[in-house]
Amino acid sequence: MDVRLTRAGNRAVGLAVMMLVSAVIGSVVVAAAKSPAKPVTPTPPAAAPAAVTPSPTPLPTKYVVLTFDDGPDAEYTPKVLDILALYGAKATFFEVGQNVRKHPELTKQLHAAGHSVQNHTWDHSDLRKLTAARFQQEVRLTDQAIRAQIGSTPGCLRPPYGGVNPAVRQRARQLGKDLVVWTVDSRDWTKPGTAAIVQRVLKNVHSGSVILMHDGGGNRSQTVAALPTILKALKAQGYGFRTLTC
Repeated sequence: MDVRLTRAGNRAVGLAVMMLVSAVIGSVVVAAAKSPAKPVTPTPPAAAPAAVTPSPTPLPTKYVVLTFDDGPDAEYTPKVLDILALYGAKATFFEVGQNVRKHPELTKQLHAAGHSVQNHTWDHSDLRKLTAARFQQEVRLTDQAIRAQIGSTPGCLRPPYGGVNPAVRQRARQLGKDLVVWTVDSRDWTKPGTAAIVQRVLKNVHSGSVILMHDGGGNRSQTVAALPTILKALKAQGYGFRTLTC
């Protein structure tokens, strides 16, 4: 056999094989180009668990508002505070500014215990008898003293002696204050005896009553003695306790 012929034949076969392979590869490439790749859908991250918001403590529907005037007092305010804590009751304290200046730590303590601290003027002056300038001074000085201890300005103003007239209303409104008096007067400041204080409160109370008592301004030992009986009876009758913020 002619060796040259054999070599030529081999070359021809090899060339044919190469052409066939190229054709196959080309068809695969063309087919791939014509078939669009399927989009890759990313897997969504797992949803974060919903935050659980604690429900606020509902306000009692049958309630009274306990208020204490003329403090803070170094002797009686801590005793009132301890009794309120024992019975789980909250109250609103209408404080005299000059007493806040004397006992700032008591004002801070009342606020920290969840009680409301409000304005009762600087020195317990009758607001009906003051000039406009003196009225503003009485209220603003007390605001400043209280704010320094609790970090906020009182919105409620209790006029001493419950003294209100058109001028007092207008001036309070100009200072952004809501005037707050009371609906049940224990008259504990007259020192009528523990039993009388208890009777005056419980005989006249109803849901929504604003009860006036005192933790300062004089000897309040009768008030301190009457308070546990009052609180125990109110709770037995289904009353809760709200505070004033205005």
